[in-house]
Amino acid sequence: MSSGAYTDLQGLLAALDADGDLARVTPRVDPYLEVGGIVARVLHERGPALLFENPTRGTMPLAINVFGTHRRMAKALGVDDLDEIGARIADLLKPELPHGVGGLRDALGKVGQLRAAPPKRVTSAPVQEKVLHGADIDLEQLLPGVQAWPDDGGVFLNLGLTHTKHPETGARNLGMYRLQLQDPRTVSLHWQIHKDSTNHASVAERRGERLPVAIAFGCPPAVTYAASAPLPADIDEYLFAGFLQRERVELVDCVSVPLQVPASAQVVLEGWVEPGQRLPEGPFGDHTGFYTPVEPFPFVRVETVTMRAEPIFQTIIVGRPPQEDGPIGKATERIFLPLIKLTVPEIVDYDLPEAGVFHNCVIVSIDKRFPKHAQKVMNAVWGAGLLSLSKLVVVVDADCDVHDYAEVAWRAFGNVDYAHDVLHSVGPVDHLDHASYEQFFGGKLGVDATRKLPTEGYRRAGGWPTECVLDDATVALVDERWREYGIGPAATERGRRARPRRRRRR
Repeated sequence: MSSGAYTDLQGLLAALDADGDLARVTPRVDPYLEVGGIVARVLHERGPALLFENPTRGTMPLAINVFGTHRRMAKALGVDDLDEIGARIADLLKPELPHGVGGLRDALGKVGQLRAAPPKRVTSAPVQEKVLHGADIDLEQLLPGVQAWPDDGGVFLNLGLTHTKHPETGARNLGMYRLQLQDPRTVSLHWQIHKDSTNHASVAERRGERLPVAIAFGCPPAVTYAASAPLPADIDEYLFAGFLQRERVELVDCVSVPLQVPASAQVVLEGWVEPGQRLPEGPFGDHTGFYTPVEPFPFVRVETVTMRAEPIFQTIIVGRPPQEDGPIGKATERIFLPLIKLTVPEIVDYDLPEAGVFHNCVIVSIDKRFPKHAQKVMNAVWGAGLLSLSKLVVVVDADCDVHDYAEVAWRAFGNVDYAHDVLHSVGPVDHLDHASYEQFFGGKLGVDATRKLPTEGYRRAGGWPTECVLDDATVALVDERWREYGIGPAATERGRRARPRRRRRR
């Protein structure tokens, strides 16, 4: 196990520095395109996190690519492997009654994990060591905001965590939305229709009320991740973050709006959204790899800025994969597997390919038991939270490694009769989807790449054919000879790929 999640950005950067996984860039670098170009090359080479100590815009260092590898993402959340968090969630979901002293101890341990999770309020905080009001605020001079792509509409403040609350119930929401800097005190809020903050804003607008907003940058890693997680509306992101880091998140009251923010954040923008007011937002080079068009969105007029005495501005660049948001999406894939299996228990594993920007494609392996079982799972996926935005669902048998794309492709290309084994549907798609002919909804496709049963109409003589693979004894013999001849799996990548496949047990 890793030493634990980091409760502030400084702690994580220090740990990455000690690991040799942080590059400090001391020359002056321009956040206009130059930072983006450097980050793109570093990401392509799976390079280190970056700390630009002297950006040409802003008054503070700029941290980026902090979550840019799976190893760093796991380290930020205090684990060696992201599946460890999924295993903790699966353990909490086990319904059996405790047996004996050991079972009682385990049950109490689960209760302890939950008690350690809720946030706690503090009265003073590092993020309020410096406070700016009104005319003293100039976000263009203060923040090293990045313009990553030539045709972007301007500077975007990515990785800001936007806090709102429901005007009637008071329920809190923490979300990660793109933020365009419109002028020294105005920030546009890209609130998509499927997001909870959009609902909060629409309720406030219907009541003719302005909505308080607080945007925090450089939060504890577990909090930053929780803001991106596809949690149900009634699950508090700070409860989830506390569970992830095994320690309650400290929150402090904002100075000028009735909200709370992480005490250990770096910078917080406080302000209000006025009902009915919109500004053009975009274009923006998004994670689809295309520019999104200009659309009207709400904006916050910033009244107060609070920050640490020596803050670090953390941001992220998005665009065509691979990007830093890839490992963040992969964390969601692994962490939420037990919850998906809770509602669709026949699922063995699933993969959200980064190239599909985590919602264009879902690969699912199932324990197939009855005719058209794959189609049942396709419809379940399209009805499961934000997985409802998925456009392509590929279903394979339990013995297929969904993370081995060559294996999945072999099955999808060879195991499918496209006159019988595909399911066409129509449903909601992501706000940013450019391929749908109408915004917000479009076509969906399910591909059944499982072995077909006679009861599904596969009545060819002999039934589904047997795959030709070597038996375990032969594979073991080849392994031994491989090492003996000095050309074994450790020799070259080509050698590893040449390893014979074992017979799979059905």
